[in-house]
Amino acid sequence: GDQIKWIGGTEEGCEAINFLLTLIDRLVMYCGSRLGKYYVKERSKAMVACYPGNGTGYVRHVDNPNGDGRCITCIYYLNKNWDSRLHGGILRIFPEGKSYVADVEPIFDRLLFFWSDRRNPHEVQPSYATRYAMTVWYFDAEERAEAKKKFRNLT
Repeated sequence: GDQIKWIGGTEEGCEAINFLLTLIDRLVMYCGSRLGKYYVKERSKAMVACYPGNGTGYVRHVDNPNGDGRCITCIYYLNKNWDSRLHGGILRIFPEGKSYVADVEPIFDRLLFFWSDRRNPHEVQPSYATRYAMTVWYFDAEERAEAKKKFRNLT
């Protein structure tokens, strides 16, 4: 599978990631009133993922199947000179209730947003070149608080 590293953006050598996260945060906050029922006030650290290019992918899944608070998935791609016909690695989204799929090529400097819940099951198709992506999740404040409360009650 993929190899991942969690980055807050303040680590040494991560100034560019911090800058990018700040821009994405501003964009999400700007869209705040257009997010329907969601009230976003925090996000995860950045998950930087590397697929080594040996045909690995990631199976079809939903980012937030259990109400953990994640409402928006944001992916930034870091792959220069990517050719999906040769390299594969496409993100395939299966929009709920639709008869089509959305294929997203992981090309350099592409920023993608989608809902984290069951509306957007997705997978990473096998990658035959080293593939990098940075993902952050934005949390709905109410759902996140409820999820934390449930977790505390379980431990």
